[in-house]
Amino acid sequence: MKERIWILMVFCLCLQQPSSGGNTSLVPQQSDSHIILPPPLVEGDMSVEEAIRLRRSVRDFSDHSLTISHISQLLWSGQGITEAFKRAAPSAGATYPLTLYLIVGEGGVEGIPHGIYEYIPDSHSLICMKEGDFRSGIASACLNQTFIAKAPVSIVIAADYERTTRRYGERGIRYVHMEAGHVGENIYLQAVALHLGTVVVGAFQDDELHHVLGLPVEEVPLYVMPVGFPGK
Repeated sequence: MKERIWILMVFCLCLQQPSSGGNTSLVPQQSDSHIILPPPLVEGDMSVEEAIRLRRSVRDFSDHSLTISHISQLLWSGQGITEAFKRAAPSAGATYPLTLYLIVGEGGVEGIPHGIYEYIPDSHSLICMKEGDFRSGIASACLNQTFIAKAPVSIVIAADYERTTRRYGERGIRYVHMEAGHVGENIYLQAVALHLGTVVVGAFQDDELHHVLGLPVEEVPLYVMPVGFPGK
């Protein structure tokens, strides 16, 4: 009986699809250790052209909390499932070497406790890796760029190079970096469409950031993207 219930839960998660209507699920749904995000919207009020025109790098953030819907859209735009075996950003040979991590500060997101979360694209969910507010540690690892500690959340893009290099050899390193760029720009434009701000941070101590995040040994951090409502 327990096996049948578990299969049904997995099947229901796999059926989750992006929504073209209003997002009515504003409270995170708990499933064991996972936080199930509400389905992302695939239609918005801002055109791609307008988002490109308005895109700027933002380093000054207000103290307003984000919503679970904001998080759903941002993570989906970077690595979300758009149809079977397809994601929001292209990947060489569909090797998908990237993982997104969400760092949530205290009070940073309504309904989500502060901590470090891994985004799971297949179920459009979060799994908590570490509990606590690690924004100051992230800022310290990023050469003391203090604005990172003031953003309600940050998204970190990390790579497992071997997923791609085992197929393409050394050329796969280039492909991984290209994919990180695709994901970063998607998140940039989605943030603009949500009237949020972000900036790409590449100045950090690799080992220190790896330690703060608690990444698997095979993963390397590539991007840090603090996100929030612009302060000005």
